[in-house]
Order: sequence, then structure tokens, then C-alpha cells
Amino acid sequence: MSRTRRQPNILWICTDQQRLDTLGCYGNQFVHTPNLDRLAGSGVRFDRCYIQSPVCTPSRASFLTGRYPRTNRCRQNGQTLPEDEVLVTRLLGQGRYKSGLAGHLLFNADYFTGLAGKLHVSACHPTVSPEGERHRDHGYEEFHWSHHPTADWPTNEYTRWLEEQGVVYQRRLVEGSRYVYTGVDARYHQSTWCAQKAIKFITTATTYGRPWLFSVNFFDPHHPFDPPKEYLQRYLDRLDDLPLPRYVEGELEEKPVFQSIDHQRAYNTLGLYPYTKMTDRDHRLLRAAYWAMVDLIDDQVSRIMRCLEDTGQLEDTLVVFMSDHGEMLGDHGMYLKGPYFYEQTVRVPLILSWPGVIEGGRSSEALVELIDVAPTLLEAAELPVPAGMQGQSLWPRLTGQASLDSHRDDVYCEYLNAMPWHSNPSPYATMLRTASHKFVAFHGLDTGELYDLERDPSETTNLWNDPAYRTVRVRFLERLLDRIALTADPLPQREAEW
Repeated sequence: MSRTRRQPNILWICTDQQRLDTLGCYGNQFVHTPNLDRLAGSGVRFDRCYIQSPVCTPSRASFLTGRYPRTNRCRQNGQTLPEDEVLVTRLLGQGRYKSGLAGHLLFNADYFTGLAGKLHVSACHPTVSPEGERHRDHGYEEFHWSHHPTADWPTNEYTRWLEEQGVVYQRRLVEGSRYVYTGVDARYHQSTWCAQKAIKFITTATTYGRPWLFSVNFFDPHHPFDPPKEYLQRYLDRLDDLPLPRYVEGELEEKPVFQSIDHQRAYNTLGLYPYTKMTDRDHRLLRAAYWAMVDLIDDQVSRIMRCLEDTGQLEDTLVVFMSDHGEMLGDHGMYLKGPYFYEQTVRVPLILSWPGVIEGGRSSEALVELIDVAPTLLEAAELPVPAGMQGQSLWPRLTGQASLDSHRDDVYCEYLNAMPWHSNPSPYATMLRTASHKFVAFHGLDTGELYDLERDPSETTNLWNDPAYRTVRVRFLERLLDRIALTADPLPQREAEW
């Protein structure tokens, strides 16, 4: 690690709804992800990285600001991040800001910045935002926005590109399936388009005269489950070998009611009515389609990494790979995401690589949070971390200045009535996870979850009402109260100097 360091270029790859166990380097023996596995081998793979909310908008607002949902006031899908919150991409861009929380930030990072794909830190639904996601000062100089592949907005740049290619976006149900589709060919897929935008940006980067940051925000492997036919086929050829979801009949009876509601809503029908029980083939097809979308992402990451090599920029670039939250994929009797905090939804991949600066071939068992990424990027770029940023930089651990396997004593996640279909009661829940236990409180409902992860790593048996764990539950309630207090806004006055 003796190379003289300069401000790195930053390639920030973020997928959507990708759980941890979807890559070969995380132990999945079915997926085909050699390129992401190679990226992990060249850098550091974090094995216990946790999100701050199990749905898109609050999670993205958190890792982009380095602040918790209850602090940055963006707590639900359909909400817009307040104007005085500042994204790390803006701090890394051409800096000098004069208002809001950025108050007296006078440094000028002067990164050239770009994005392709999804952002989702503001209301983004065709019925409430017919023009697409409102473009405010996120710090991106190039903004190639495509929230998802379907043509719901005139500002969706991907669908405009398809029109230029003479291609109509469509998906077709797989024969014999009610839930799985095949989408457009890989060469016309949104993931391919995102990668192409990144490649074009990187190829011309040498003309910028300054370091750059590019966000590659793939929509996949988010539902609907619609990979290209050729990617799905490799799983159809061995469909009976794929594992079924991990679900114990009756396990939801002692868990918060929202899980039973979503079990009926998703697991038995995945949104189809009347209720019809899913077959083993249904479950395996859904898993196949999900993994096939991950395989496509792996191929597109390979194209981007090859461009870094071909343009001589690989050793000057910090690469981050992560996702905003996970996917239940039938485990515990549910699909998609919601007011639950199982490992499948709250634990995501996190890989950081910078050849010559970050020693490769390492993995970390440290508990980390996604809000730790923003201060890490700032410290890597040798820039100050604002006082209002609540994440804890991983940079000392990446560079050997601190132990790689020790970072946080616990990780914190919250769900604040974030989706529209739960009401009367509405779920407001907070999770605290340590190395040995997971505790979830549903506020105002006198219910929750407690799992002894050493005895029950699959989180099947809820110990919330178990008399033998009463002391553990009380101790976690006290610990959670402390954590809630400590995740209050560190800036008591909104115009305070960061």
C-alpha cells in the first residue's frame, strides 16, 4: 500500500432489492457472478452490512445523506427528501453551499459527477409525479434518469433510448407460470443501458481535468421478475435442483400480524386474486428469475470494470458495490419487502475495492450500516465529514488503521409506516441487531420480535413473550431507547453549521 494517494475516482454501483446471499462470494452456489466475485477478491467484502429501512426511498435517502430516516425526515416511499438535506454526491461535486444544513461548507471538492438509472429520494409514481422524479440539486452534473424500465414518464431516458432503437418494451409470462416473465433481450435491457451510460462517462473522463463520481443505479433485481430469456434458461434447465423458500408452516402465528397479512397477500398469490396457493414450481421459478437478473448485473459490471482497465483508470478508482435493501423471496412465507426485519430484507452486499490502496482478498465480520458509506467516500477523497452526518467512516478499517472486524456494537433500522397497504393499525417499528440477538419493537402495539441468533439463526422462533427471555427483552428495550436518543438529529437548530 505504498502508492502515493490522490483523490480517487468513485464508481458507485447500487442495485435495487438485492439480498446478501445472491453472489458466489457470499456462498451462493447457483448464481453465475464471477465478475462481482472477482471484485470482492480485489477488495474488502463486508459480510454483515445492514440497511436503515427495508424500503427504497428512506433507505436511499439515508445512505446518500449519511443520516437516519427519522433524522433526515424522509421515512416513506412517496415522500421527498427535504430541500435542506444534502446528498454526499453534492458534497463531492462542486461544493460552496450557502443555505440549509450545508450552511458554511466552503470546501470545493470539484468532482465531475453523473448518474444512470434510479435515484428515488423524492415522490416517484405516475399518479403523483407524472413528469418523473423532480430534479433538484443532487450534485449530479450528468443525470440519466430511469426509475424503472416501463414507459410511465416522458423523462425516462431509458424508454426514450428504446424508442430510438425501434424496440418496444414488453414482457411475456413464462409458459406455465403466473408470476415470472421474460423481459427484453439483454442488449436492450435497462441494466445494459445503465452500464453503457457508465462506460461512455468513464471513457471521456480523462478530458474532465478532475476526479469523477458515477452512480450506476440498476433497477434489477427488483420485481417484477422478468430477466432476459437467455439468462432465465440456464436456471430452467436445472429448475428442480433449486432450493425452496425457508418457511416453517405456522411460524407466523407468534409474530406481528403484518407478516400474516403479507403472507396471504404475497406468498399465496403474489398479488393475484382469488387466493390460490403457490406451487413448488412457482417458488423455484421466482428464485430462478431473481438470480437470473443478478447474473445479468454481473455481466454489466464486467463491462464497466473492463472499461476502467482499458482506459487506465482502474488503479485510480474506488469501486463500491451495494444494494438499497433485500428481498424476502418466499422465506418466512413472504415475498418482496415490508414491515419486517429478517436478514433477507435488512442485510445486503457491500464490497469496496481500490487496487493499490485497499488491500484485497479480505472479508469483514464487523457490523456496519449503509449510512457508513457516505463518510467513507468523503474520507477516501480526503474531505471533511460534516458534523450532521451520522454514519461512521469505514476508511480506517479499509486501510489498516483499525481492526477490520470491529466497527459497531449494534445496527439500527426503522420502518415508519412506509408502505400504503397496512392501516388500522399502521406499523411503526424499530430494529436493533447485535452479534447475538435481534430485537424489533412495534411502537404502540405492545408487540415485537426477539430472536436468539446463536440458537436460531434462521429467525423462526419469536421469543418476545418467552418468560425465559424476559430479562433479555428488558435489556434490549433500554438499549433501544438509548439508540433512539442517539439517532436524534445531531443538529438541534436546522441552520446550525455542519
